[in-house]
Amino acid sequence: MLLLLVFLGIALTGSSLGTSRMETSGPWVSSSRSLSFDSPCLSCTLDPVSCRSLPQGILINGRFPGPQIEAVTNDNVIVNVFNSLPEPFLISWNGIQQRRSSWQDGVDGTNCPIPPGRNFTYVMQFKDQIGSYFYFPSLAFHKAAGGFGGIRVLSRPLIPVPFPPPAGDFTLLIGDWFKANHSALKYVLDSGRDLPFPDGVLINGGGRNGNTFTVEQGSTYRFRMSNVGLTASLNIRIQGHAMKLVEVEGSHTLQNTYSSLDLHLGQSCSVLVTADQPAMDYYVVVSTRFTSKVLSTTAILRYSNSGGRTAGPPPGGPTIQIDWSLNQARSIRWNLTASGPRPNPQGSYHYGLVNTTRTIRLANSAPFIDGKQRYAVNSVSFVPGDTPLKVADFYKIPGVFSLGSIPDNPTFGGGGYLQTSVMAANFRDYVEIVFENYESTVQSWHIDGYSFWIVGMDGGQWSAASRKSYNLRDAVARCTVQVYPKSWSAIYMPLDNVGMWNVRSENWARRYLGQQFYLRVYSPANSWRDENPIPRNALLCGRASGRRTRPL
Repeated sequence: MLLLLVFLGIALTGSSLGTSRMETSGPWVSSSRSLSFDSPCLSCTLDPVSCRSLPQGILINGRFPGPQIEAVTNDNVIVNVFNSLPEPFLISWNGIQQRRSSWQDGVDGTNCPIPPGRNFTYVMQFKDQIGSYFYFPSLAFHKAAGGFGGIRVLSRPLIPVPFPPPAGDFTLLIGDWFKANHSALKYVLDSGRDLPFPDGVLINGGGRNGNTFTVEQGSTYRFRMSNVGLTASLNIRIQGHAMKLVEVEGSHTLQNTYSSLDLHLGQSCSVLVTADQPAMDYYVVVSTRFTSKVLSTTAILRYSNSGGRTAGPPPGGPTIQIDWSLNQARSIRWNLTASGPRPNPQGSYHYGLVNTTRTIRLANSAPFIDGKQRYAVNSVSFVPGDTPLKVADFYKIPGVFSLGSIPDNPTFGGGGYLQTSVMAANFRDYVEIVFENYESTVQSWHIDGYSFWIVGMDGGQWSAASRKSYNLRDAVARCTVQVYPKSWSAIYMPLDNVGMWNVRSENWARRYLGQQFYLRVYSPANSWRDENPIPRNALLCGRASGRRTRPL
């Protein structure tokens, strides 16, 4: 199938969305396989937190959040992005693996930015994927201005899904929010300072009670939830209703029931909620976790026959309890008997029986370099090259980056240094990666192009003996993993996707200030079987300017 979409990125100035209410009773976009998103340029300011200090924001096709992409496993998805902003722009696709084609990943290490007044067409296949994801603007600090939207990848009609079809399917994009413009926040970081505390929390771009989800009594609904924020882990709960977890980032899970769920930066999941309570209005509550001050917001779960009666005050939730969150994370397991994107059961791949070929240990840190706050991985604080790394690699342009410019293991006691860091890796290796967090804040790590098994997480320092506690049977596979303070998390990952892939902190200030690097997964075959060629429409910039892509 072919799914065609047109996105217009729009800068804004004007009236507030702060008092608007969004009635949500189903998908934002038709499930048709042939769609065109278009709109005239709009002017608007985004201040869902209050009616003052209106910042600039980014709309996609006049919407905040942007229109939802809905596709089916293996669909070919074509997205034309026209940049109406006064500065370069890129969109990335959080969780979409871009099989054999990091050319479409939409980050500054793989793509040249879309100049103002220009367009770029992404050509993607949602190969062998199902689940809940999101897109977002990846350049500069644009993510602080919106520009994000949901992605649903549905199972093919003949592939069994381990629960009955829900009566409705809702998307909740939740995240912390700053009133300051993205350019002002970027200036703070460029000046060597850390961000201020967020001003609030949003649900689908709306502030307190800014969204309503209407349900029929006795029916069951799917809620897809993604933390699209910048700095804060979040907890979500629905007053008086249990949430049955069924999917995280493309993996069907054991269907455990929770009263509330922690969702860390960059993570996505799906829950089933049955409208089995008296017909009233109930609060959907989202609040920050592990913060000195708890920020929260609410939406409304409305029974169609409720008459607007509320069920009481919003329920409280966990705040700073780390053990509570750790135990919940460990309870999320892979559903071994459920089909994934293919008809065979997920558990037919025995990830725990495969011998690892390499161990990579990654430790985050917060050094000051040249008197400015930076963030680093194994003491290396990433700085972008003058040419996208994937483009420089393809054209064999020297001097942009060096393979092996980041070590496989932490280095302690030496502070940090700036480098365009790229780690070399071999196609078809099977690696163990250990994320080690010696800081006092929760970390959230994402790897583009891949899904991996979270085989272990615990407090203290990781050692070889820690492997004895690994879950080698039903660990969940996902693309984003949290690491608790003074703790570690370990993953197994088959390097089955050739390309240049961003490994990053999902705390966007940390990522912007260097807590990221690129993993170059290389196949010596140089075959289209292993990796797609450079797109004919690829934008070329930096030292690649003036070169040719491929003959038409």
